[in-house]
Amino acid sequence: MATLSSTNSPSYAAPLSSSSSSSTSFYGGCSHRRVAMPGGLLSGASLRLGCNRHPFSTNVVRMQDGAVAPTVNPVKNENETPFKKLAEGFASVKLPEETADRNECSGGSGSTVSITVVGASGDLAKKKIFPALFALYYEDCLPEHFTIFGYARTKMTDEELRVMISRTLTCRIDKRENCEEKMDQFLKRCFYHAGQYDSQDNFAELDMKLRQHEAGRVSNRLFYLSIPPNIFIEAVKCASSSASAANGWTRVIVEKPFGRDSESSAALTKSLKQYLEEDQIFRIDHYLGKELVENLSVLRFSNLIFEPLWSRQYIRNVQLIFSEDFGTEGRGGYFDHYGIIRDIMQNHLLQILALFAMETPVSLDAEDIRNEKVKVLRSMRPLQLDDVVVGQYKSHTKGGTTYPGYTDDKTVPSDSLTPTFAAGRSVHR
Repeated sequence: MATLSSTNSPSYAAPLSSSSSSSTSFYGGCSHRRVAMPGGLLSGASLRLGCNRHPFSTNVVRMQDGAVAPTVNPVKNENETPFKKLAEGFASVKLPEETADRNECSGGSGSTVSITVVGASGDLAKKKIFPALFALYYEDCLPEHFTIFGYARTKMTDEELRVMISRTLTCRIDKRENCEEKMDQFLKRCFYHAGQYDSQDNFAELDMKLRQHEAGRVSNRLFYLSIPPNIFIEAVKCASSSASAANGWTRVIVEKPFGRDSESSAALTKSLKQYLEEDQIFRIDHYLGKELVENLSVLRFSNLIFEPLWSRQYIRNVQLIFSEDFGTEGRGGYFDHYGIIRDIMQNHLLQILALFAMETPVSLDAEDIRNEKVKVLRSMRPLQLDDVVVGQYKSHTKGGTTYPGYTDDKTVPSDSLTPTFAAGRSVHR
């Protein structure tokens, strides 16, 4: 029996399987307290993976000996498997200066790319999207002519948007020369337009501003939907009918979660296709942009030490741990509608699990990687209530500072039973 505990909260107990089947444990939590994971939770030969979202903390991958493993049968001819080719693919990522001219992504110097962040005043846009766009700009990965627009209901000027963005921009890459100068140049490309997500008139006003900055060039437009799923369709409808590119491509990035369940996800896709073609829709899980997650594939397939050992013969148990040291902080209106399981476990953690456990794909093409991920998900036995433990963080005092509980957030109903902590166990066939 393994116990998970945190200060000023009940203890949670979750049994681990002692069978020969491989198992995966999920832990997701949004709390002011760190969830302690006792060493006794692991048994036999195991691998433990930990991660933290904001800020991204140091993560450790550790193996323990304790179970007798069968002999490895070496591959007679490495060329008989796709591993060698795939490893070479991971190891041959080109630097920006080795790639084709950056203007090719926008159609050449006579074109421009307009990026509109819909929901620009939200937490995700401030903490993730704008810093990521700046990182692309710093590395010269954006075309010569580009414009970034923030769009949200909040009343804000261009300058106020720039001040908001500047608080979260950092030089996260190795070369730090001219960082301040780059930031100033980037912020001059950022503008703002306030409007309702379901207003075609407001999107038409945005279209006029975009045209002014595009200055007669071939226009390519990207709309990044950093908004709740329940307003995806209205925003896409308005953007498609009132702010599409006149002579270039129009694309939409849809952030997770894609609905509340399988039925609503299918309905969302069907509705999106009323206004967009499939090749215009890009579904994204921003957690896959984490450095640790991106390096997981390299560790998995390009490391000659781990590759032959990365199987159920040598790894009995895998734990994926996600924890945060802060609360909803005003995001309760969104979070309370979804909870920790829909917000974190069924997307972020399942994606990591699929990357972690999938077999070697035939190639690095998106469809081939997707096919291997699907095989992993299909091999999972359906979770039962006995496999899951949920909880909700309460207020507590630490170091003289009092931290509010989940239901103390003014955007959360006082009688809410939405879980902010969840632990689950999955056994794979």
